[in-house]
Amino acid sequence: MNLTAAIILAAGEGTRMRSATPKVLHLLAGKTFLQRVMASVGALEPPTLAVVVHNQAEMVSQAARSYSSGVFIVNQDDRPGTGRAVQCAMDQLADRIDPDGCVLVVASDMPLLDERTLRGLLQHHAAQGDVATVLTTRLEDPNGYGRIIRDRDGRVLRIVEQKDANGNELAVHEVNTSVYVFNASVLRRAVAGLNNSNAQGEFYLTDALEPARGMGSVGAFTAADPLSVEGVNDRIQLASLAKAHNARICRRWMREGVTILDPDTTWIEDDVILGQDVTILPGSFLQGQTAVAPGAVIGPYATLIDAQVDEGASVERSRVQETHIGARATIGPWTYLRAGNELGPDTKAGAFVEMKKAHIDRGSKVPHLSYVGDAHIGERTNVGGGTITANYDGVHKNRTEIGSDVHVGAGNLFVAPVQVGDGVTTGAGSVIRHAVPDGSMVYSDNDQQVVEGWKPKWER
Repeated sequence: MNLTAAIILAAGEGTRMRSATPKVLHLLAGKTFLQRVMASVGALEPPTLAVVVHNQAEMVSQAARSYSSGVFIVNQDDRPGTGRAVQCAMDQLADRIDPDGCVLVVASDMPLLDERTLRGLLQHHAAQGDVATVLTTRLEDPNGYGRIIRDRDGRVLRIVEQKDANGNELAVHEVNTSVYVFNASVLRRAVAGLNNSNAQGEFYLTDALEPARGMGSVGAFTAADPLSVEGVNDRIQLASLAKAHNARICRRWMREGVTILDPDTTWIEDDVILGQDVTILPGSFLQGQTAVAPGAVIGPYATLIDAQVDEGASVERSRVQETHIGARATIGPWTYLRAGNELGPDTKAGAFVEMKKAHIDRGSKVPHLSYVGDAHIGERTNVGGGTITANYDGVHKNRTEIGSDVHVGAGNLFVAPVQVGDGVTTGAGSVIRHAVPDGSMVYSDNDQQVVEGWKPKWER
């Protein structure tokens, strides 16, 4: 299996997506189609990994380079079609392709295409000694797909598009996936003779199979999992594929000992890690590199993005991003934990609390209606409702330090930078502007003024 190059076709417009974003940069479970396909193809370690671009070429090229620094970008000209894309690739990769090797050609709109399927295709190609091999699948409903027509020996005779198929051909359930392996020398000669003499005026890569058959046999390898080779042309197909993929993820985690009360409303991305006896309640979204330890409860209606949740913690009706939540901590409801928080064991961020770059030590609690930003709170401190750390002076973000065993009264305002020592008690409604030493009580003496019998000017 001498794979000399892999070519990913990402030049199409994807007009049926009705989007300003290139189709290949749409997301499924947190990753773009292109990122997913490049990862699967890259796992085969081809000496050359090429991506063909044309529509919104700069945006697609930048994305491809961000996924793999060694990717080779092929620019397709204005002549359309998959065949033309491969013609351009073979020309621009001429000095990179070993003529005795094989070339893998992959469409970029199959976001669930996996390494195992591709490796099986390459191994089948090598074992059968074919000059070209088509990756196929069998569908209960093949409507809209090109049918694979085989000869008596099981070799591929032709691919017939649905609009051109007769009654017998329409009855075939084996369909083309637009993934191929060619012997490199065969591919070069086969695509060189392509033309666009068809109703669409496009160069079709499927037309390369006929000249390939003149140089040897053309085989087929059937993917065992139709979902892995399902293409996406519009948002309806994307939603359907995403739901099917998510259902598989949920089933896998439930088999691993995770309780998911309602898989239909629970969304879990590929890279999420869940421990045994985690419970996920309805309406929850677990995204990115999120990791949840055993015994934690997530939801209902919680969103976790790149979050770490330790044993026995709970997160209810809240959004948590790039935050570490300690063991047995309680979060929510209606809490927003922005990036950079570190909440220790047995802590609490209660109802309508927002935090950003806050470090909350063991046993401390911010029960409700508070904002804690760019701050450190020591152990066993309780923060009264309505408290704000005023961290921004209009130019710089400043830090608040609050010690251990502090009792913060309701409605406090800490004007950063400011430091409050251990064992401090603050009065309700206090504005803390200056350092407070350990063991002190601090309050703001604001005179209350009452004007009796007052009416607004317009009522006098």
